[in-house]
Amino acid sequence: MDSHEQDVQGEHRVHDEQGEQQVVWAVVGTGIGPLLLAATPGGLVNVVFHATGEVRDRALARLASRLGTEPVQAPGSPLLAEAIRQLEAYFAGERRDFELPLDWSLISGFNRQVLRALASGVQYGTVVGYGDLAGRVGQPGAAQAVGVAMGSNPLPVVVPCHRVVESDGGIGGFGGGLETKRRLLALEGVLPEPLF
Repeated sequence: MDSHEQDVQGEHRVHDEQGEQQVVWAVVGTGIGPLLLAATPGGLVNVVFHATGEVRDRALARLASRLGTEPVQAPGSPLLAEAIRQLEAYFAGERRDFELPLDWSLISGFNRQVLRALASGVQYGTVVGYGDLAGRVGQPGAAQAVGVAMGSNPLPVVVPCHRVVESDGGIGGFGGGLETKRRLLALEGVLPEPLF
């Protein structure tokens, strides 16, 4: 299941027998805290950090309004099984690349273009500057717009926005918090493990 062959555009959604789009979700414990994973028949559609209580509830409400259907909690769903397995292997240090179908329907335009370039072109254990990534999508002056795209990434970890850093060596911002970004980069060997 190569993620590039399986990508689903926002316009092409798979529906169940009632014509409703199906959205399933589960919360998975990881080395960086609980992650909410949501999937449609088209693939993994959302990953949310710190997914407890209010954060989880807000994320589910946002998904319902964006996708037009109420997400169903289904940790055993076959739509989530492979994503859960690959994320667990990644956090155990046993997997470097995700090979998952991705549903890009939560993001469009320049942001989607930048995130797809990031997903296919910035490997495990490496980092890229905001400006460099802008150059890869033919917009060399758009470093700030790339920062905005990273902040709107609906699929963090799997689409590795933690690998995008400032050109002067600064770590840059991160939707999951800087501590989470540091821990992901340490897991990938880019930064030393935090001492405490």
